Parts: sequence; C-alpha cells; structure tokens
Amino acid sequence: MQVVALLVAPVHAYAGRPDDGPAADPTSGAVARVRVRAQHGIEGDRYAGAAAHRTAAVTVISADALDAVAAELGVAPFDPLAARRNIVVRGPVDVDALARRCSHEHGAVFALDTGAGPVRFQAHRPASPCRWMDVVLADGAWRAMRGRGGVRCTPLDDGVLTVGPGVFTLLEPPG
Repeated sequence: MQVVALLVAPVHAYAGRPDDGPAADPTSGAVARVRVRAQHGIEGDRYAGAAAHRTAAVTVISADALDAVAAELGVAPFDPLAARRNIVVRGPVDVDALARRCSHEHGAVFALDTGAGPVRFQAHRPASPCRWMDVVLADGAWRAMRGRGGVRCTPLDDGVLTVGPGVFTLLEPPG
C-alpha cells in the first residue's frame, strides 16, 4: 500500500454553487506529513474537533478507484487531491468496502502505518461525492464516484502519517 497524498484543509474550497467554481485551489493543503489526534482528527484540518464531524473527521479514498472512474469517463487520470479527501491510498486496499455495512455503532477498524507506528481508524460511513466532482474532476464524475467516494472515519490513536509506502491492516471487519 502507498499513501500517495495527504490533505489538510483549514477551509472548505467547495462552498456555494458548483457553477460558480471553487473558492480556492482544491489541491492547496497538500502536505507530506500529518499529525492525527485520537477522537479529534488531523491537526489543522477544518473538520478536526468539529462536533458535527465527530465520527467523520478524517476521510480516506482510493486513488485506484479514482483512476477507474477517470478511465470509465474516458479522461486523463484525476489529481487525487481534487476530491478533497484527507488520505489518498493506492494498492490492495478496498477503501470503499470499509464503508459498506457501516453503522454508527460498529464500523470497520483498520490501521495505517507509514513508518512512525500504526494509527487506527474506525470507519463510520461512506464519503459520498457531491456535484462539485462534475466541475473539478470531469463531467459525469459525481455519478461515477457513487460507491467509490471513500470513507469517513474517527481516528482512534494519536500518530503521524506520511506520504510514501505504508502498511494497511484490517483489525475488525465492517459489521
């Protein structure tokens, strides 16, 4: 598994009407390293510590899923950060399966380790795409990404993640 991108976004770039365009560069906030705080989120991110996002403070998406969407639409591969998910992984990880059958009581528990020790996350619900995907990725991406938009999670540990090779471990399957 590889962490191909990390995003810390202090503000929401996709606010308002998609036809008006994003408020900021959707890929700004790309970093090589993030500090994750248990039950809080990624330091500096707009959803960290937000009560409304207590079970959804961190988002994870598969770059492979985004590549499949681009291929289906017949367009060049997308910049994975344009989807505005915090952690973008590539490799044999079915990120969207973590979101399937999730309930608020019992989502999948998994760990990511990029060299500084494992950081556990509990999946809570799919990170559903919005109409903005048609504007910032490609026409038709919003519908094509349904079921492939990633997962919203709660971090269970403090830790550090970096861009580069890593290990994914499923600790508790979705139930």
